[in-house]
Amino acid sequence: MSLFAKKSLDKLLADAAGGEKGLKRTLGAGSLVALGIGAIIGAGLFVRTAAAAGQAAGPAVTISFIIAAIGCAFAGLCYAEFAAMIPVAGSAYAYSYVTMGELIAWIIGWALIMEYALGAATVSIAWSEYLNKLLGGQIPYEWCHSPFESYTDSLGVLHKGMINAPALIILLLLTMLLIRGTQESAFVNAIIVFVKVAIVLLFIAIGWQFINPANHTPYMIPEGTAAVTDSAGKVIADYSPFNKHGWGGVLGGAAIVFFAFIGFDAVSTAAQEAKNPKRDMPIGILGSLVVCTLLYILFGHVLTGVANWKEFADPEKGREASVAYTISTYMTGYGWLAQAVTIAILAGFSSVILVMLMGQSRVFYTMSNDGLIPKVFGELHPRFSTPYKANWILFIFVGLFAAFVPGHTAGDLTSFGTLFAFVLVSIGILILRIKSPNIERPFRTPFAPVVSILGAVICLAMIVVLDAQTLKVAFAWMALGLVIYFLYSKKHSKLRNPSDIVTKASDFEKQ
Repeated sequence: MSLFAKKSLDKLLADAAGGEKGLKRTLGAGSLVALGIGAIIGAGLFVRTAAAAGQAAGPAVTISFIIAAIGCAFAGLCYAEFAAMIPVAGSAYAYSYVTMGELIAWIIGWALIMEYALGAATVSIAWSEYLNKLLGGQIPYEWCHSPFESYTDSLGVLHKGMINAPALIILLLLTMLLIRGTQESAFVNAIIVFVKVAIVLLFIAIGWQFINPANHTPYMIPEGTAAVTDSAGKVIADYSPFNKHGWGGVLGGAAIVFFAFIGFDAVSTAAQEAKNPKRDMPIGILGSLVVCTLLYILFGHVLTGVANWKEFADPEKGREASVAYTISTYMTGYGWLAQAVTIAILAGFSSVILVMLMGQSRVFYTMSNDGLIPKVFGELHPRFSTPYKANWILFIFVGLFAAFVPGHTAGDLTSFGTLFAFVLVSIGILILRIKSPNIERPFRTPFAPVVSILGAVICLAMIVVLDAQTLKVAFAWMALGLVIYFLYSKKHSKLRNPSDIVTKASDFEKQ
């Protein structure tokens, strides 16, 4: 059988039905929009905005958001068509299985680990950083940083990280909530979303009156801008490369803030748990994307207007506490807002981790049912009907990454995994329109050829401008995935070995 053998759409929909043994359909349109917002607004907004401004785009980070949003919108329209047409767990993995075959499906499923699992690890690391800020730095450096991080204090004492314990704790708590049930998780997420959106709106409204127009001039980083150095003379931001100034910097900034849009596609992983997926999935995917894009543009405009973008070149200001730093330094009389923002960020990060973990467990669930990974990933809790064993395994994997790997490394790999998924989903719509034009499509991507091609091209362009080290690690990860496919998945694929399914079913009937 060909490596590109495809699963039939009828078979996929039959598997999705699941009966009483499958995932429960408990989510409405409102819950799906909240899931999208819960996953989108988090580390990307509060951490990556300042990082992109200080490292590449300057005040034009707002344009970076628009470019990233356009690429996401094209991909989002394609996701919406697939999710309404094929309402199953598994997201881009399941869509690729129908359109491009098993090998491509495996590749995208393996890449999704970089999006969801490493995304959860990245945000849990940011959660740990903000918790320490809220507590005034009382958590010892050794217990909230990876072994690959270190710093020398004012007394000349070297501190080296050992383990990021707070990141592990939040991952454990949210894993337990996910095992308890999807509806319960969605309810907690909705509360968190309400709180953090309210705080974002409050920052925008109050911060607007503190904008200094001079901070927006020039709007893009000019070519020839001098590098930024720390007190020891070490270069912490170099603006000479093409993707660090001008329009190149804006595109480079788009690649950085693209991480901020991860989440709307996670809604598609819950398609098998939506009450009315044909109607609600497009609303959940596109609705959350529109709301968050508007908030991002306004947020970036205010943040770079209140504080100068060069200040965010310093990782201590631009990565770990950009919003709190801006409020406490420039927004006199609003110290309470800095504290409230930090609390809201902690809550917001929690909802992002929650949705990322849920998305990855559903991808594992679907891949396991196809036989491409061990069946333990597809086993449902006898009471809660959640893939609880997949959740525990995921906790171990994500926990190890969060505890021992620096956050920026995981964040860049997450962007690669997401962009790669978006490229294949956009291409998948084109393939299915040509090969299966008569399939019922409750939602149709408008101007499909143009939208699909632009979605693939823009997302591919943002992959190209990622740094070389990230691309090397990403391709090494993909190579590892191919090794696993040929050593294990190909041999256990249910599509390739239908006789195994028949044999097992016969054995079950005899019992």
